[in-house]
Amino acid sequence: MLTAESINAISKQAVAEYPSECCGIVTGAAATQRVHPCRNRQDELHAKDPEHHPRTSREAYDIDRKEMERIFADAAAAGEQILCFYHSHIDCGAYFSQMDKDVLTVFGEPEHPEAVHVVVSVQDRQVREIAGYRWDGATRNFVAVPVA
Repeated sequence: MLTAESINAISKQAVAEYPSECCGIVTGAAATQRVHPCRNRQDELHAKDPEHHPRTSREAYDIDRKEMERIFADAAAAGEQILCFYHSHIDCGAYFSQMDKDVLTVFGEPEHPEAVHVVVSVQDRQVREIAGYRWDGATRNFVAVPVA
């Protein structure tokens, strides 16, 4: 699924942005991939409206929709697929949380059901675990899948 180079780039970003959650998108194909690190806007949203955005970047992430659309358009122009969305979890495991599911299934299923959602566990500035999850239309839930 992800190349060693993509996993390495995502891991480096996750460690560099600790103790904030990192986030991003991977585009391409099985052999050739591009990692697109995204800016986590969660602290900005929390500062502006803590009632509607109670979590900080240590517990959540938010990618600007315009940034995502730019990456989607760039990938389409290059003939690439949206392979993966990723984010890190800080000082806990690489599980797919209920909040992750809620954020990604606003209309009952994810916008890109074929994409893998990768969660990177970063504890004490070290990657401890990387796990992948893909939407299963039959169960209407995310199920664990291999990352590499």
